Amino acid sequence: MTISPVRLVLFVLLIGLLAWVGFDLVADQRDEARRELDTAQYELTGLREAAKVSGEMLANRDAIDLQRTQELNDEKVNNLRLQRAVDDGRQRLRVKATCPAPVPTDSGAGSLVDAGTAELAADARSDYFTLRNQLALTRSMVLGLQDHILKVCQR
Repeated sequence: MTISPVRLVLFVLLIGLLAWVGFDLVADQRDEARRELDTAQYELTGLREAAKVSGEMLANRDAIDLQRTQELNDEKVNNLRLQRAVDDGRQRLRVKATCPAPVPTDSGAGSLVDAGTAELAADARSDYFTLRNQLALTRSMVLGLQDHILKVCQR
């Protein structure tokens, strides 16, 4: 059994054609895989940069929060110290006030008694310290939000 030369040439051409088509398909798949790899690496770089920026923003936020919380705690401690000093009588709360001029009476008294400096009533003292604490909290919140806007949001 002999194969004719024409059949042999056709067989070799057919095998060559199949091999060429197979290699072409593999090359197309390789090129597509490279494109996908390049896209994935580009996306990975973007995600890493976004994670880095997010991490920096969170660190800035945490630093601002820590600073403002510490300032608020210090202010509350100072207010508590002042309140205890006032309660113990070591300090007094003075009110900047003026008293109206006394109306002279015909009672024959030659002079008026100096009543001393004006001071908060005992029941108003707790309100005063509550207001001081709320003022410190509000101040800390406003400054913290301003810092957040400047250092985090406007980045």
